[in-house]
Amino acid sequence: MAFMRLGSKSEAFHREGQTWLCTTGLVSDVTIEVGDMKFHLHKFPLLSRSGLLERLIEESSNDDGPACVLTLDEIPGGGKTFELITKFCYGVKIELTALNVVALRCAAEYLDMTDSYGERNLVGTTETFLNEVFGNWTDSIKALQTCEEVTDHAEDLNIISRCVDSLASKACADPSLLGKKKNEDETHLWNGISMLQPNGEDWWFDDASFLILPLFKRLITAIKSRGMKPENIAMAVMYYTRKHIPLMNRDDEQATSPSEAEQKTTLEEIVELLPSKKGVNPTKFLLRLLQTAMVLHASQSSREDLETRIGNQLDQAALVDLLIPNVGYSETLYDVECVLRMIEQFVSSTEQAGIVPSPSITEGDLGKDGDDLLTPTTLVATLVDGYLAEVAPDVNLKLTKFEAIAAAIPDYARPLDDGAHAWITDSEREQICRLMNCQKLSLEASTHAAQNERLPLRVIVQVLFFEQLRLRTSISGWFFVSEDLDNPELLHQSGGNGGLLKPRGENVREKVCELEKECMNMKEELQKLVRSKRSWKNFTRKLNFKKKSECFNPKDQAKPAI
Repeated sequence: MAFMRLGSKSEAFHREGQTWLCTTGLVSDVTIEVGDMKFHLHKFPLLSRSGLLERLIEESSNDDGPACVLTLDEIPGGGKTFELITKFCYGVKIELTALNVVALRCAAEYLDMTDSYGERNLVGTTETFLNEVFGNWTDSIKALQTCEEVTDHAEDLNIISRCVDSLASKACADPSLLGKKKNEDETHLWNGISMLQPNGEDWWFDDASFLILPLFKRLITAIKSRGMKPENIAMAVMYYTRKHIPLMNRDDEQATSPSEAEQKTTLEEIVELLPSKKGVNPTKFLLRLLQTAMVLHASQSSREDLETRIGNQLDQAALVDLLIPNVGYSETLYDVECVLRMIEQFVSSTEQAGIVPSPSITEGDLGKDGDDLLTPTTLVATLVDGYLAEVAPDVNLKLTKFEAIAAAIPDYARPLDDGAHAWITDSEREQICRLMNCQKLSLEASTHAAQNERLPLRVIVQVLFFEQLRLRTSISGWFFVSEDLDNPELLHQSGGNGGLLKPRGENVREKVCELEKECMNMKEELQKLVRSKRSWKNFTRKLNFKKKSECFNPKDQAKPAI
């Protein structure tokens, strides 16, 4: 820590309440009032160091009053700073530190304490010491914090800008060159978000979080201009948010918290500081910030900004974070309007970017290749279907809103289409079923649909029809395998065991016969079902969907609950 001692004399003052008296033995001939404090001093030591005091004392001497009384209520730093200046004028030892140099520099400028009024006067001395402070990160942070008390004067003297530039250059430098270690914050997770940064790049987050918001904004802006990675900027802003918006915390352990009005102002400023690059800000953090913005009744522009950011990267969201409770009076439990706007923003942004999933993705593809085939759009489609399943039990959720959310995702985005809704009228059920693509139901969902008497007859017929097409496709495949087994030349060309593993010919023929019989039974039962829906229960038992499911072993999918 940088410090400097000025003067050589021992203490020459003593305090009585709010009054400072000089112990030199000479009668005081000037009284200076600073706020509630009074300083009984002597004219000569003051006017020999300060141009302002010289002029004020000279003007006061022309008055007819018996005593010289001056008022300096506007001096930067107040009575505490003027006490140090008085000691400096009397040659008493004072110590310059990072915590008092800014106020002393501003007060020295205010009092016109230049070298014209004595060598090594306070303006030049404090300026020299400030340059030493700017060379050290910790001292620079302390000095910048004290600028809050004398903001206007520090701004006029470019102290704030110089201090911010010094800190920004150090924050962007290699931490190892500064001897800095990674942030040792005990809490590495906050609201489920990792706060750790690689290579110790988060070492400055905690120090910066103690700055008031205007100074923090200045620092972040300066760091951005120096090219720091947006990821680090986002983490620094998130770290600051954790400390200054307690409503963001799941477990608020702060003894004293800022008011909701202060948190609202901070949140609105934080939104403007967030990097604009897509994917840099954690989606979980943005959703938490949006929920807090609703609670604090933040500005409409801030909430729209957050909704746009979230919508652009909705594929990174988790279902639990989308369940945003409605604030204030509302019919529905969750804010479905907000989620709908974010879905529409995602669809709009992906279409503008030309990101469209392959229409050839099927259930089988997902089973073989896993997440490699899941584009952002298909991920959001799955997310939306899960969201619909969560909000469907809400009796106050209107059908039109449910349909709007379901239809917001293009049909091509769903490799599977296992819809969901727990209760609705017959007419509403018909409307929702139009949104469901029966060709994209998993085998398990098809089984459930065929056994669900709440489904419209038209839907059950469609489900069974497409199941029949699946059977035909399977039969064709088995015939192809059977022909290969009957043809030794084709089997030899396939490389023996180098091709697909095939069952024995006899087993294949038996399986084909079973499938042919089952297909014929399906046709007969389908005709009966069209004539009378009351026979559907017996029909599904004969079809024995459960055994088919085990045979084909599809990927588990959610059941429609319509």
